[in-house]
Amino acid sequence: MTELNRKEMHFTSAKKRKYKVCFDGGSISSDAGAMLLREADKRLGLSKSVCRCIKDPRQSAEVEHPLLEMVQQRVYGLACGYEDANDFETLRKDPLWQSLCDTDKDLAGKSTLGRFENRMDRQNAIRINELFVQLFINSHEIAPETIILDFDATDNPVHGSQEGRFFQGYYDSYCFLPLYVFCAEQLLCAYLRPSNQDAAKHAGAILKLLCKALR
Repeated sequence: MTELNRKEMHFTSAKKRKYKVCFDGGSISSDAGAMLLREADKRLGLSKSVCRCIKDPRQSAEVEHPLLEMVQQRVYGLACGYEDANDFETLRKDPLWQSLCDTDKDLAGKSTLGRFENRMDRQNAIRINELFVQLFINSHEIAPETIILDFDATDNPVHGSQEGRFFQGYYDSYCFLPLYVFCAEQLLCAYLRPSNQDAAKHAGAILKLLCKALR
């Protein structure tokens, strides 16, 4: 027998909007689960921490879309399967996605997000990876006696003529070959590389840096 659940779930507000989840129909979004992602991000402070790693050269008086808003767009978008910034030509006007980024106005479109991503450089990437390591350290009240670091190279297929695009015979596709380092389920390093090199390239140097930081 079907039992109706009328219990409501309340989320933190954004601007003048208040949010709750109920089970009695009405307007429906297939991305509503992203509200849980937003709550987790607020508790961890991850997006705000990433913003502190990124230098924003724009004139603050002329900025329409704050740095935090664009970071949240890309982080939440990737988590929900929207890998391409083109998706935000539609999502930018979606009230749910505006709420995820704590605004009641249109979000950044593909051109603005493209310029934002193209500003990222090596130093930004280094600082963000250092943040991953610090978050891992902060997650332990007591330092573990032993940890196991899992180094994993995997393919990231490309579908255009991006810089650094090469054919990789093992994966039989044009792709990048990023190197990831995990400890259990926690990410410590994400290092983007072209695929025309050995899968273990730079793994030794990254291991040395991680050991120094963790010790």
